[in-house]
Amino acid sequence: MARPCRQRRIMRFPDHWLFSAEDSEKKDDGNIMTLDEYEAVRLIDYEGLTQEQCAEYMNVGRTTVTAIYDSARRKLASLIVDGKRLRISGGVYVVTSGKNSVMEKKGEETMRIAVTYEDGQVFQHFGHTRTFKLYDVNEGKIVGEQIIESDGPGHGYLAGVLKEAQADLLICGGIGMGARNALAEAGIELFAGVSGNADAAVRAYLNGELQGNSDGFCNHHDHQGDHDCHHEDGECHHGHDEEGCHCH
Repeated sequence: MARPCRQRRIMRFPDHWLFSAEDSEKKDDGNIMTLDEYEAVRLIDYEGLTQEQCAEYMNVGRTTVTAIYDSARRKLASLIVDGKRLRISGGVYVVTSGKNSVMEKKGEETMRIAVTYEDGQVFQHFGHTRTFKLYDVNEGKIVGEQIIESDGPGHGYLAGVLKEAQADLLICGGIGMGARNALAEAGIELFAGVSGNADAAVRAYLNGELQGNSDGFCNHHDHQGDHDCHHEDGECHHGHDEEGCHCH
């Protein structure tokens, strides 16, 4: 019987998930680059690590990193040479953001709600969040609370922090499409477009009374790749598709 594949350690989710050549007419599904392949490219080509250093960081063998890296490079080459779309998704990985301050692990029957947090309020710009407040809920009641610092670069890193924190749901204000993709990959539900007191927002959610706009809210995108959308009513009046928010 084959040995199970060891989970590869990654630090963060991507900020961008879908790539295509502007002058290509190809609309097929293209290639899928897994999260561990993305991490190998990020560490070696972007951060400048050697393959040996990358292997140590990802907690795998050197030959495994070589195979992962080669596969990722072929997919990148197909994007550049053939104009074939490239999507990042899936893989065998575990997220280790480096935020080991989350010491309190949740129980098996516990739901963990994360809220973008600043001075007791729901912070409005997910990609710039420096603090999350976590609420542990059991049988519809809050049984524990803790605050964690994020201070990470961009929404991909922040989604990794929440994944490592075992969050099941995020309550926030404005959030861009790239962040939504990262949360979806992490298996974290989203309730966006929320403002006001954080504790009150969680209580309202538990009572089925929380008001927000989870479908089209993009009051402010974070800085890496998304443009800023500012509207007095908190709504984004631009079209959305799988590639982001597009002004008309």
